[in-house]
Amino acid sequence: MKEIVIIGAGKIGGAVAALLAATGDYRVTVADRSETQFSKIDRHLGICTVVLDVSDRESLVTVLKGKFAVLSAAPFDLTGLVAEAALEAGVHYLDLTEDVATTKKVEALAKGARTAFIPQCGLAPGFISIVANDLAKRFDSLDSVRMRVGALPQYPSNALNYNLTWSTDGLINEYIEPCEAIVEGKLVSVPALEEREEFSLDGVTYEAFNTSGGLGTLAKTLEGKVRTMNYRTIRYPGHQAIIKALLNDLNLKNRRDVLKDLFENALPATMQDVVVIFVTVCGWREGRYMQETYANKVYAGTVGGKKMSAIQITTAAGIATVLDLLSHGKLPTKGFVRQEEVDLTTLLNNRFGQVYNPDAIKVKEAV
Repeated sequence: MKEIVIIGAGKIGGAVAALLAATGDYRVTVADRSETQFSKIDRHLGICTVVLDVSDRESLVTVLKGKFAVLSAAPFDLTGLVAEAALEAGVHYLDLTEDVATTKKVEALAKGARTAFIPQCGLAPGFISIVANDLAKRFDSLDSVRMRVGALPQYPSNALNYNLTWSTDGLINEYIEPCEAIVEGKLVSVPALEEREEFSLDGVTYEAFNTSGGLGTLAKTLEGKVRTMNYRTIRYPGHQAIIKALLNDLNLKNRRDVLKDLFENALPATMQDVVVIFVTVCGWREGRYMQETYANKVYAGTVGGKKMSAIQITTAAGIATVLDLLSHGKLPTKGFVRQEEVDLTTLLNNRFGQVYNPDAIKVKEAV
């Protein structure tokens, strides 16, 4: 039984703890600075809790020493502190961050490390990078890689056509910070909320636009190998226009605290959500210009006996799968590990990764 520390007792941290503890293979310690957060954690013999402020470096290192790994489900601005403590304590490190600056810091810390540092283990970046890289490897040469992901309410009922499903701080960060893209073979920075497009999937119309962090390390991996590559967040039509008005016309991009308060008091949370994943890769194979597409929808449901939203399922399953593969020797155990080093078939066959496997879901429903 491997001992794991999860930093953050929020919706995602709690979901990860429940998944891991249910297997009987992991003993989980959930750490959070707010003791009231622990009331949301499932009671399980394999889960214990500790009140801890990650800014207290000495206490954090003490909690981590002797453990197998630490998983950060903390806000993006605290994740770097967890990575530093993991290095000092000599434990494996995994996180869910979409923040580009944080990932660069983790990569720097990983140089020469005796343990693995694996950032961006969630949905996007994370699973989306694994899918895109798997499709890309099927071509002799690449032309374009387009990655689209959205966590959406199943029943939108306001002008934004949106409900809060995950971290408000993370949502605001991806709407404001610059985005990476590959344009004509070169890695460049493009503004968030721009380059809007529309597409349909299963008869439903969506819009998509640039947001920060979704490409992850795949941008560097494929730079110079693909003509164009971009990541865009999926929403229902009309969302982007209102967000741009809030950020630009009302200048809330420079008043994040006001925007966060507005979102959390005007947009209800929901457990009835759907995660839409849409990846398209074009290129040449055997002399022909071809296209490969991965399209999937994951709905809220019950996993491991616990009711979870779709974003909880996909995010928690992502980092739990990577941890499982690491613990079974199927990933490098030293230095910086990119998401695209994870094999898609291996992930989909994993006990946690099966939630991403549409074929496995169909078989289960049929039975």
